[in-house]
Amino acid sequence: MPTHQRDLTALLGSRICHDLISPLGAIGNGVELLQMGGSIDGPEMGLIVESVANANARIRFFRVAYGAAREGQKISNSELRDILKSFGAGGRVSYEWNVLSDLPRSEGKLAFLLIQCLESAMPYGGNIVVEHDGAQWQLLGRAEKMKINPEIWGVMSDPNTSVEVTPALVHFALVPEALKATQKKMNAELRETEISIRF
Repeated sequence: MPTHQRDLTALLGSRICHDLISPLGAIGNGVELLQMGGSIDGPEMGLIVESVANANARIRFFRVAYGAAREGQKISNSELRDILKSFGAGGRVSYEWNVLSDLPRSEGKLAFLLIQCLESAMPYGGNIVVEHDGAQWQLLGRAEKMKINPEIWGVMSDPNTSVEVTPALVHFALVPEALKATQKKMNAELRETEISIRF
């Protein structure tokens, strides 16, 4: 994929997420006002509140994973931690974000893409631990039952492979370019109940 096309893809992701955040925030504020007024209560309202919170968390996560990450741009560690906490609230996969410092946005983007790759192998739930010592990253995904497709994982090391990448697995296809942007090399070890990724 040509460089300008890759850039446009990331800019498109940023634009979509940016345009969706405002209306979702307005819906959330409206729901809060309805709750304060006591005009609507019950399980229906609970479902709406949960759905809005989930949509907000996903948009924020996708904005980092799929949006533009310009050279030299930073993202705060507290923001990444907050996004991941909201993203995983009430889900089947739990997260441990053991990162202490602010980061280049390109590295945050790569870490979030890889988190989604790990999630793809955990349809029944599991745990993802992310660690960063200032030089190297390690992501460790564990689950009692994993669904690992070695061919789709191979896309990250060979983007020209003939494996069909579906919309549900597009994050795998975006990892090679994200790695180039960080000037890092990645190693992934696939086991029956554990996947370890270092970059």
